[in-house]
Amino acid sequence: MKPDDSGRFLFRPVEEGDLPGIRRLVSSLQDTLTTLPNDEAYLEGKVHLSLRSFYPKVKTPGGEQYFFVLEDRRSKSPVGTSAIVARIGGFDPFYTYQIRPEPLRHRPLGIDRELEVLHLKITHKGPSELCSLYLEKDYRRGGLGRLLSQARLIFMNAFPERFDPEVLAEIRGYVDENGQSPFWEAVGRPFFQKEFLIADFLSGMGNKDFIKDLMPRHPIYVELLPASVRAVIGKAHPHSVPALVMLEREGFHRTDEVDIFDAGPILRARLRELASLRSIQRLPVAAEPPREARPCLVAVPSLAFRATLAWAEIAPDGVRLDAQTKACLPATPAAMVDVLPLGNAGAD
Repeated sequence: MKPDDSGRFLFRPVEEGDLPGIRRLVSSLQDTLTTLPNDEAYLEGKVHLSLRSFYPKVKTPGGEQYFFVLEDRRSKSPVGTSAIVARIGGFDPFYTYQIRPEPLRHRPLGIDRELEVLHLKITHKGPSELCSLYLEKDYRRGGLGRLLSQARLIFMNAFPERFDPEVLAEIRGYVDENGQSPFWEAVGRPFFQKEFLIADFLSGMGNKDFIKDLMPRHPIYVELLPASVRAVIGKAHPHSVPALVMLEREGFHRTDEVDIFDAGPILRARLRELASLRSIQRLPVAAEPPREARPCLVAVPSLAFRATLAWAEIAPDGVRLDAQTKACLPATPAAMVDVLPLGNAGAD
């Protein structure tokens, strides 16, 4: 993190005026992102749903979706996005393949092994989900990826009643240089008769009826799939490996479930057990400027949520912030903020 980046980048809830910038970001995606399909009407609906989700009287997780942007305050434009689904399932079922072991034994032949079998799993009332994480390529440095990812966790920690105690994250699965998923070609395409990108787009748009009607109705033995397909089950796309590593460091663990389209890994964690949340301190903003500052993530824990990377000093009188960070949040002396000290702020 560069010294002049302190307070430069603002993580905040999406606003209606962000739509042109979000469209620009989505249209520049080199890889598709299921929860950010390139469809103007869908993106507009996603923004409006997020605006409603911040309604103050929400006390339990339901159909809310909290959509955030990362704004470069110099260009006044969004350079990244991330989101939280308060609870997956409901009217929009959540489909995964669960990998279950099936014993195979025959003592006379000395056979004692387990076969992996894919079982379709439908979740109607699941955990919260982290999704829609995207950062423009030129900004993938200086801890900005961590800001986009971890600021969501600070928001969830500030409003635990709005979320499930368990959190899920889907990681993009392996796709080749032509945008083809080996898993989809072997398991999905014979049933759906559609290209991977088309099926992924339809799913991202919330059209799940085709999944219910066309998915294989019987379990699939992994052993019967080609070796090239077996090798990508649970494998992350190279571009998604940094996000996977970040989540695992937080305390997320791989599950026995994978995505139904690209077989990407699905991770889960208990919100209260995440590493970042154990390190958060809620402190008053001190009047004095920092003297011996270190990189921190600083957030205003309100529904008008704001977070930024800052060079800050935790002192007896509170947290000392530079003028640019105070203006970014904004934060006045004695205001309470959440502070998360960062180790290697250059790691994304």
